Amino acid sequence: MLRRIVAFVVLVPLAVIIIAFAVANREVVTVSFDPFSANAPAAAVTLPLFALVILLLIIGVLIGGLAVWLRQGRWRQAARRFERELQHLRGKVAALEGTATEPTIVPKESEPPPRLRLRPPVR
Repeated sequence: MLRRIVAFVVLVPLAVIIIAFAVANREVVTVSFDPFSANAPAAAVTLPLFALVILLLIIGVLIGGLAVWLRQGRWRQAARRFERELQHLRGKVAALEGTATEPTIVPKESEPPPRLRLRPPVR
């Protein structure tokens, strides 16, 4: 419910601004894609100014989204790898739980764990 209210509060003023922009900028403009011939361009598009601005805005959002998606590829790959590892470890735990017939002996809290004996480094 709160999400709908926030969307309404954001989208309605945004729609009003876009409509006002479109009404105020109805002049037709020509966009030329030919840098060599300004008088008779080989490739040109004629459309209203608001359509050009909205089209460029949409293209910019798509390019930005693609850049972010490509940049986050390593994080998605790491998440897939961790998910596979998690499933593998869950399978191991399930297998170990199924084969354990005796309860594991847990040392009493009063007795300390056995000391670890390390060899001196070899030089």
